[in-house]
This record gives sequence, C-alpha cells and structure tokens, in this order.
Amino acid sequence: MPLSLTDIDALFERKGGRRYAGEPVTQLEHALQSALLAEQAAAGAELITAALLHDLGHLINDRGETPTLRGIDDRHERAAIPGLRTLFGEPVLAPIRLHVEAKRFLCARGDGVVSGAEYRANLSPDSLRSLDVQGGAYDESAADDFIMQAHAPEAVRLRRWDDLAKVPGKPTPPLAHYLRIAACVARA
Repeated sequence: MPLSLTDIDALFERKGGRRYAGEPVTQLEHALQSALLAEQAAAGAELITAALLHDLGHLINDRGETPTLRGIDDRHERAAIPGLRTLFGEPVLAPIRLHVEAKRFLCARGDGVVSGAEYRANLSPDSLRSLDVQGGAYDESAADDFIMQAHAPEAVRLRRWDDLAKVPGKPTPPLAHYLRIAACVARA
C-alpha cells in the first residue's frame, strides 16, 4: 500500500512511542536523532529523509519488542520500501534498503575512521544480536560487492548515524520539521 507523508506522520503518531528494540529511546526519538545527525553533517535532503525513515519498517512489519531476543530478523530494511516507492526515488530508498548491509560492511572494513573490529566493539547489544541474525560481518568479497553498489557510501553514512541515534532525552527538531524536508524530495 503506497504511503503518503500524512500516513508516515500518522504511523509515527500511533507507533513512534514504542521502545526502539533493546535501546534506551523510542522509535520516534531514534528516527529524529538519526535525521538530526544527517542534517548536522550537511547531508542533502534525500539522505536526511532516508535517515528519518530508515527504520520505518519496524513500525510497519511489527514483530513486537526486541525481535532479536527471539532470533528473528524482521527484515525491516525492506518492509517499508514498497510503501515508500511511489513517494521517493532511489536516493532515499537505497540507503534505507542498504543500511543493514552497511553494518555488515562496517564490521568487515570499518569506515576509515574506525576499523571493523573497533566498529563492532562499539555496537550495542541489540545491534550485535541483529548482526548475527542478519548474517554477520561480510567477508572481503561480499564487502567489495556491497561498496560497489549505487548509494552504498550513503548507506554507510546513514548506518553511522543510526548507531549514534540512541541518546535518551536528546533534543531534536519535531517530526514536522523533517517531514517538510521529506516533502521537498517527494514525488509530486
């Protein structure tokens, strides 16, 4: 079912107050913090929008709290894509779709700032559990294949913001601010 910006707003209104799996923030707080980090990094509107919506699949593909504790990969990175496809193009959709693979890549290679081992050592317990159910760190060949995809570098940037967007009580602009940015890149 295609989603509109109004639908996205309503989805965050209904389900955004839920705890973000195994983390000390809600789904909405995580989304807003991710978008804020993208905005502070001077990312473009498409990547800010991807940062806001990267975990929307958790709200759509509702598997309850912390599915990783039950060994479940909810495949959230793909769950929202069909609904968002009529609204956004690949510069928004690809980083969302690839952000889980970006974690697997970062565990293998790092990002030039931290090594793969350092990156993995700093993942939260739930991110480590999800890494395991999502297939673990890439080997060198898979890492090469991943980073050659269109929008993979943007997905890596998004993944780093995703990892940092778990600070309880961190002030952010409201959802309406980021929905206005999303409106700028939404298809007419």
